[in-house]
Amino acid sequence: MLIFRLPDSEVFHTLENSQEKQVSFVSFDSKTVLDFKGSIVDITKEDIENQIVSPKNKSSLIEIGKETQESYAVKISHAKDFIEKNELKKLVLSRRKLLMYLDVDSEKKLSLTKSFLKFCDSYPSAFCYLFEKNNEIWMGGFSEILGKFDKKTNAFETMSVAGTLPLDESWTDKEIEEQKAVTDYIQSIIRKFSSNLKVSSTKDLISGNIKHLKTDFTAEISPESLDKIISELHPTPAVCGFPKELCAQGIKSIEHFNREFYAGYIKVETADFIYYFVNLRCASFFKNYAFLFVGGGITLKSDVHKEWEETELKSLAIQNNLVFE
Repeated sequence: MLIFRLPDSEVFHTLENSQEKQVSFVSFDSKTVLDFKGSIVDITKEDIENQIVSPKNKSSLIEIGKETQESYAVKISHAKDFIEKNELKKLVLSRRKLLMYLDVDSEKKLSLTKSFLKFCDSYPSAFCYLFEKNNEIWMGGFSEILGKFDKKTNAFETMSVAGTLPLDESWTDKEIEEQKAVTDYIQSIIRKFSSNLKVSSTKDLISGNIKHLKTDFTAEISPESLDKIISELHPTPAVCGFPKELCAQGIKSIEHFNREFYAGYIKVETADFIYYFVNLRCASFFKNYAFLFVGGGITLKSDVHKEWEETELKSLAIQNNLVFE
């Protein structure tokens, strides 16, 4: 089962009656690809609410362990050591926040379909999804695209998104430098495939209770280049760091858990476009608990307390929209 909604749309979609591969979820390390086959059809909110989505008891692959501010601080310290040793600009570190439903209200049950609809209402400009497959249930939503390809014009769009602050705070050198690193990286890749790259000015991207810095890119490319561009772009410095192979090794040695589909991407092919969405605000669900995946860019200027608060703010995107009844 898969339900999704494209950004800035009020129409919900599902897949039915076809062997055509329309949607694929690719893990952060690109080793896992979950394909959903079927023709894209519309689905009503009422039909979504009537879907039965029942999480299994627990994951056989996941050991439950609560990340504390102290344990995260240790990881940030290790990340800074890695950055300094390898002369990096930044490393993106993530958390897997454990949310126990019994802590919320043991008398009520989580409704994932109603949570999904509430989540969609809260983030109208985001791509939002809910899926159940192979005993896994994931929900997520985000405004960041890894790529969007127009089949008719061969126009390719992408964006660099980095830096995070609460809405009422002003940008500092830390966030500006972080975003510039992502922008430079994306620009260098697209220039290899296109000679007519257009780059926008950098603007604020509002996402619920937080904001990011965003730069848009547009270029004309050949359809044959599309998969190559995506493989070079993913994972971007916004979710990994640069150089990505070295940073991915650092992430693995410091985080000590599998990111799974978090910071991977979702490919959606429609009649006119091929979309690639970065899977950021997301969670995996089980009977009595969920893992909320969040992260942030660590630099030598990072403040431990601020980094923790940033991840807590990001986790509210899912947490504040869960419906118990």
